[in-house]
Amino acid sequence: MNISMWRKALQIIPRISKEEWDELDLVSRWLIATRAAVLVTTFMSASFAGIFAYRAGEFQLWRWLLVTIGLYLAHGTNNFLNDYIDFIRGVDVDNYYRAQYGPQPLLHGLMTKKELLTYAAVTGAAAAACGIALGFMRGELTWLLMGSGVFFVLFYTWPLKYIALGEFAVLAVWGPLMVGGGYYVITGLPWDWNIVLASLPHAFGVTAMLFGKHIDKLQQDKEYKIYTLPVVLGETLARWSMTALLILSYLMVFYLILIRFFTPVMLLVLVGLPTLFQIWPILSNPKPDEKPEEFPDVWPNYFVAAAFHHTRRFGGWFILAVIADTVVKVIWPAFWG
Repeated sequence: MNISMWRKALQIIPRISKEEWDELDLVSRWLIATRAAVLVTTFMSASFAGIFAYRAGEFQLWRWLLVTIGLYLAHGTNNFLNDYIDFIRGVDVDNYYRAQYGPQPLLHGLMTKKELLTYAAVTGAAAAACGIALGFMRGELTWLLMGSGVFFVLFYTWPLKYIALGEFAVLAVWGPLMVGGGYYVITGLPWDWNIVLASLPHAFGVTAMLFGKHIDKLQQDKEYKIYTLPVVLGETLARWSMTALLILSYLMVFYLILIRFFTPVMLLVLVGLPTLFQIWPILSNPKPDEKPEEFPDVWPNYFVAAAFHHTRRFGGWFILAVIADTVVKVIWPAFWG
């Protein structure tokens, strides 16, 4: 058991040698291979679903735990399959972007194909078990939501990512599917489009991260005929699209306050604005050819690193604001009607 490595793998995607890998425990290997640092975005989506369920007075702990564990493991399964598919299609070779910013289990010899598929199968089966249990508990739309999740897990890497649909898939999954669907399954209440709208500030940030990643490897993807949305749009328009998504996170909060879904307590998210201003010089200029001086040691992650930095900061304040908003709604409902 290596607690320090668990903590490190949850914060960054650590570079690691085969010798170091062989000394790790099973949990550390799973966290590194699934790129657990980005799985926090999924945990946050599940948390929002739970908070909104509590605000509605219909929070069910066991359903929330099943939703959270199922979504978390489904995301991990997708990352395993992402690495497997890109490897067998010959993408993650010749110093491709994915192989530079962190360990690619197959390319770097950390796992055999059989081992990786075993990890993926066990992780996926555990995620499916959570979904099936929820299906029997809740029924109805739950089965459709689960089927949609399975579709995105299996087909995000190919073909969706290859035909400029990956970004749209992430927006749909991290917002309406995880938060809106999670709320529906936890509460047993009818589908609520206001919850879907409330999921978008977080989903915009996650989608902006994907935009950043795909801009960072735009030239390589173009060479491999991987037509992500940034490849289709071009670098400049993709950069401004990513920036627009980050700004939309704030604008959607304002809109939800105006329609009285949120209280003005949600203005706490404005604490994230200094981070947006901090990364603005990165967003507004092309990626340099070499790592800038003083830039964190995450190169070649550049735009995605900036978006990740903002999304974690905004997301932290967003979840605190939603908790505070819920306190106002539940404890002092007369305050905001």
